[in-house]
Parts: sequence; structure tokens; C-alpha cells
Amino acid sequence: MLASRNWLNEFVDIEDIQDEALAEDLSRTGLEVDGLNQDFSGLKKIVVGKTLSVEKHPNADSLHVCQVDVGQEEPLQIVCGAPNVAAGQKVIVALHGARVSGNQKIKKGKLRGQESNGMLCSLQELGFSENVIPKEFANGIMILPEDAPVGQDIKDYLHLEDTVLDLDITPNRADALSMRGVAYELSAIYDRPIDINTYDDQAFEAGSDLSGEVTVEISDSDLFPHYTAHLVKDVKIQASPIDVQIRLMKEGIRPINNVVDATNYVLLEYGQPLHAFDYDKLQSKTIAPRLAKTGEKLVTLDGVERDLTDDDLVITDGQEPIALAGVMGGLSTEIDDNTTNVLIESAMFNSSHIRRTARRLALRSESSLRNERGLNIATIDEAGAYAAQLMEEWAGGQAVKGRAWVSHLDVKNKEVTTNLAYITSLLGMEISFEEVKASFRRLGFPVKGDADEFTVSVPTRRWDISIPADLVEEVARIYGYDKIPSRISPVQPVNIGLNDWQKFERQSHRTMEALGFDQVISYSLTSEKKLDVLQAQAHEAVALDFPMSDERRYMRTNLLTSLLDIAQYNLARKVKDVQIYEIGRVFYDDELEDDLPREESHLAALWTGDVEGDSWQGKAQAVDFYDMKGAVESLLASYNLAGQIRYLQSTDLPDTHPGRTALVQVEDQGEWLTIGYLAQLHPQITKDYDLNNQSFVAEFNLQAIYDLPEHQVIQEPLAKYPSISRDIAMIVAEEVSHAEIVATIQAAANSYLVNVKLFDIYRGEHIQDGRKSVAYQLTYLNPEATLVDEEVNEDFAKVKAALAHELQAKIRD
Repeated sequence: MLASRNWLNEFVDIEDIQDEALAEDLSRTGLEVDGLNQDFSGLKKIVVGKTLSVEKHPNADSLHVCQVDVGQEEPLQIVCGAPNVAAGQKVIVALHGARVSGNQKIKKGKLRGQESNGMLCSLQELGFSENVIPKEFANGIMILPEDAPVGQDIKDYLHLEDTVLDLDITPNRADALSMRGVAYELSAIYDRPIDINTYDDQAFEAGSDLSGEVTVEISDSDLFPHYTAHLVKDVKIQASPIDVQIRLMKEGIRPINNVVDATNYVLLEYGQPLHAFDYDKLQSKTIAPRLAKTGEKLVTLDGVERDLTDDDLVITDGQEPIALAGVMGGLSTEIDDNTTNVLIESAMFNSSHIRRTARRLALRSESSLRNERGLNIATIDEAGAYAAQLMEEWAGGQAVKGRAWVSHLDVKNKEVTTNLAYITSLLGMEISFEEVKASFRRLGFPVKGDADEFTVSVPTRRWDISIPADLVEEVARIYGYDKIPSRISPVQPVNIGLNDWQKFERQSHRTMEALGFDQVISYSLTSEKKLDVLQAQAHEAVALDFPMSDERRYMRTNLLTSLLDIAQYNLARKVKDVQIYEIGRVFYDDELEDDLPREESHLAALWTGDVEGDSWQGKAQAVDFYDMKGAVESLLASYNLAGQIRYLQSTDLPDTHPGRTALVQVEDQGEWLTIGYLAQLHPQITKDYDLNNQSFVAEFNLQAIYDLPEHQVIQEPLAKYPSISRDIAMIVAEEVSHAEIVATIQAAANSYLVNVKLFDIYRGEHIQDGRKSVAYQLTYLNPEATLVDEEVNEDFAKVKAALAHELQAKIRD
């Protein structure tokens, strides 16, 4: 919000406060000042002038030669190119040696052979932004009122000796979105009286109405808690007084006409949004606010046709919408040059609906901002009455006595009770009751009671205060944050330790890092086109209502899509070997828990590049499926799960190589639970992400693993007796897996078999197509006695028979 010092000084005397000190004091108490705008301080030798004659330039069609009275003995000849210059106008004149906006110096000279002794100025050349200049002067010079005194310094005439504070108002301090709100703050900071006028003429008398002129009908008090209409007749639409126009422009608002400017002026002073309807354009004399109907349309003041929904609040004339309540008026009832009678709306609407409508239609405005954040319910009617008075003064209108209104508000101060002990405990310092009362006195909050219990009466202008903690904040602000001692509170150290889940998660991190993986942390949001990538199970994604962008519209349902992006980013920057993992959450919208999307903790890993680089010991070795499987086995081994683990080939997981994909399952109470998978990426995916063809991924449900029972570790002494080994070679079908062979061996062997090790695989000459030769070493050990060959040979024979029978294996001698 922009706040003019000159305007603030009309309420509170701050003439003696330096700009920098004022900004510091406001910022320290909660109204942060982002900047001090002093755009007019460098203006010099610019005065009010009067054009005595204006003739066409003899050598340029677009230029005029003007004789201008600037209060000197002789008029000045000035060449001007403005299209709106004419004789008899009061204008802004930059004399020889003047400084205009941007510190540009004006000198005497000749333009196309004609002497020019200065310049006729536009408002832009004084330093006003183009977007706040009245449209009639946007492409030409500023025409001043006829009573402007010739020769007067323009900074004095237009009151440009001013500083405009750029305030960053936080959402909880919406009371400061007005000149009066900021003035109350200054009054409290400097403990100075505030001069606030109230406007309670006959049009503001309680119980009066506008019978026969207009009727207000409210159907829903929650949506429309308060609505007041004032009527001003016989107005003459023209420009506002020049002082008003300049004040509005300083505040960042473009002057329109005296009626619209009156509503904007009150908006800035009171923080109360108003709207002016052309009374004669109303189809009926009934104002009936309601929810819009889906399919209804409204052309707003900017000329755009808006499609309305049943969530939009509208003002109707009893039948058709004529305005978007609290956001923007309708074009059909716009104030124009032919308007003679004006209906002033001063109301309060449901803030949630205003916020959603303004955001949906991208119509954020000064009015919608204040309607969203809150209003002073005690001055809603007063603001409307003040606007009616301004229209009488500026437009020559006549305010009709009475008002049409419907109110469901309880306008009274809020009573908040607390005690001194509570305040000092939250402040962390001792402060006297007298100092507390002094803070509330400066704020204008009456106090009753004593230090043990007192009640503060909070005016309606501070609707942000409702609980004792709010009172503590006010005391701290006014007493001075800088006076509160800075110290660290004594804390007794307590070693809380980690809970079981935290230990489990930390163990997972350590294991992955020990295996050579680097941890990454990625966004939890993704795009729609990436939702189906590497989706092992079909899940509905959680969609955001208001995403940052389409690339961050959905909550992720797996971690690997994020790892693919990270791998692609690194490979594009010549990082050849990428070995990364992430532990994070995924979100499912189709499996709700307590009406909220279900969350799961997952671990995902990606590995591409070389396991070992080139060295004197040999050439580089690219990562393969078994390297990734070995890492997965090591990870799962670290969890010491009680159930057996198996790897089942899968050919239907999306975006994975059909011959190099395995589901990972754990036995749990006689059933096999799938906890994740590992796979080589499909060539199409590696192409889409510019990855190496040899790229491998794995993803596991950590929560499911955590819930599985652990194997009970029992310490045993080292074996005293030697083990015996037997080697077995066999030819089996190509589709027979290592896991099936090991499971068959273990099922057939006795308890003395302690290890099964694959040490050879052969395909080629002397082995027919579709088959392979594999060789295993079986190790037997009896911890209580020395094994004899007969025991081992008998068991070994059973194993060979089982392999031949179960797997149709051909045992090789």
C-alpha cells in the first residue's frame, strides 16, 4: 500500500519526523516500509503558466509556437508538440535551467528555426507513472484549472513536496490498508493525538430509509452480512478537484471523474470498498445480492464478458446481475458523462467467495484485496455517507436523506481478558502494569481491572485481535521490540534418541551410502505426462487446486520419475557415472485414510555408467543387472528379515526391459508379499531421458519392509569340525532360474547343508540351444561332530535326484 506523508499528517502531526526515522519506526512495529518514494524532490524552476496564443509552427505540422505568461514581465515563446495545447489554457511550464523527471535539464534553444525558451510539461515529465495519469492527458500536456495562479511553483501548487511510503501490509494487519489505519498506528507509536472526523449527517441517521427510491433484499446473511445504499441526485460528471487527482495519483490510482474518484478516495481513507451505480440505468429499483447461477454472464467495467459460476457473489437489480460483488462493477450500470443520479454501495461480503472469484477471473483489485482480508464493520455506513458528501462537494449533487440497508452485524467492541503474569511470561521480561496500560492507551484500547485480571476493549477497527496472545503482541510492538532483552532460555539437555522408524530409516541411508549411492532430494510434485512412467501399480494421483505450474500439478506416485530427471540433468553435464538414491513419500488419492490421500515411504535407486573406470589394472566395467541385484541383496540383508526373499521375473512392468525385470518378494506367514522391484530400463525410456542403455532402477516400499518381522539373531560358537564340499554341474532349460535351482537343492538336502554357491554358467559349443550349463558348490557342516563321506554322499544323491525330477536337469559327471 502507498501512503502519502502529507495525507497522514492531516490525521497525526508527524512534520518533525524524518522520513528514514518514520520508515524505521513503522517497520519495527510491524508495518514494514519497503521504500520511500520521493519522485518529485528533484523538480526545479517549474511553474504555472498561461498560453496567450498558440500558432502552428511554420516549418513543422506537428509543432506549435506558443506565447506563454509565466508571471514575468514578458511572455515566453515556447515550441510545443502536444496535440491538446490551445490558447487560454493554464499549463505546467519548465523554464530555462529547469530540472524535470530523471534530472533532465531544460535549456533555451531553437526547434525548426523557432526560438523556444522552455517546455510545456506533461505529468510524466513531473515523474508520474503513465498508468495513473488521467486518460485525457496521457498523450499530451496537463491542463490545469482556470484558477491556477500564474507564476506559482508547481511543487507548491500541486503539493508535490511529499514522500510516499510503500508499505508491505501482512494479511493479519488489513486494518492498515487505509490512511486512517496507518494514522492510528502512528498515533500509538509517537503517542500523539489523532484527528479523525466522523461523517454522520442526516443520511447516516439510524432508522432512516430510502422508501420509494430503492429497496435492498438480502436472502443469505452469511454471504451478505451487511449492505447499505445511499442515493445522490443531480450530479454533474466532470474532473475532480486537482488536489484530489494528485492525491489519488500519488496513491497509485488513476483519476476517472468526480463520482468514481469519490469512491476511490473513501477506499483509501477508510479502507472500505464502495461502488457507484448509475441509478437511472437500473432496470428496477431493487438491489438483490445473491449467488450467481452457472451459465449466467456479466460484462464487467473492463468490457470483458465473464462466465459466472454458482460460487460467485453478484449484485442484481432483482433479476439480472449488474456487478460482481466486491470485485468489479458491471458495464450496464457504469458511471458515464450522462449520469445524473448515483446509487452508492457500501457493503460487506463473504470473504472466501470474493477471494475465489477474484483469483479465478484474475481480477485482483484494491477493492477485492480489502474485501478478502476484512473490513471495519463500524464504519461501513459512515464511509458511504462520506462518499455521498464528497459527491455533493465535487459534483454539485444532492444527497437524499436516509439510506436503504440490511445488516446482520453486531457492531460493538471486543472484550479480551488477560493478566500481567501472562504478558510477562510470554515477553520473557518484567514489565509493570502501568507500562502495559500505557501501551493500550496509546493504541486507543480502554482497560478495566488490575494486574491480576484486566479486560481490554478492542475497537472494531482492529478485528485481528481476539485472544490474550494478540494483546501480548500489541504490548510488545508499542513498548518496543528493541527493549525486550535478547537471551537464550535455559534448557535442560535431554537425550531423547531416535524412535524405531527413525533408526530404520537412518540404517537404510547408511547402507545405501556404503554401497556407493549418493542421496538426492527431489520435488514431491510432478506433471501429468510423467504420472504413468515406471508406475508399478495403478494409482490415482493427488491433483493440486492451485499448482505453481503444469510441471508441478500432481503429487508423485513413485520416486523413480524424479530420479530419471536428476540422472538426465547430470548426464547432460558430462557426469558419466550416476549412482543415486532417494528416501521419500509417495501419495495415492484412490486409497484414502481419514479422508486424506494415503502416503507411503519408499526407497528408490538408479544406477548407470561404470562400476569401475579405466585404470592400469584393466578397462572400464559397465554396470549390469547383477551389480544392481547385488546392491539390492545387500540392502535387504541389512534388514535381517525373518522371511525368505525371492526374485520373480516379470515381463509386464511398464517402461522396463521384459527380460531383466524382477519382482522382489518376502515370505510372511506363509504368503509372498511383493515389496518392490528392480529392473533394467526399457530402451525407449533411456532414449526419452537421454540415458545410457545400461541403466538400472529399483524401488521398494520401506513401510512394508519395516512392518515385516526380523530374524532373531543368536550368537553361536565357531565350528570345531571341518566342512565338506561337493560340486555339481547340470544342464537345465534356459528359463530355469537360479532361485528355482537353489530352492530345489535346499528342499531336498538335510540340515547339514549350510551353503549353496553358483560358480559357473556356460552356454555355447556342445550345449544345445535353449539350455545352459550351471555348476554349484554345496557345503555341508555338522557343528557337533565330524561328517563322514557316507552321510554327505547319501544326501548329495538325494539332491541330484530332486534336480533331475523337479527341473528335468541333466547331471553332468
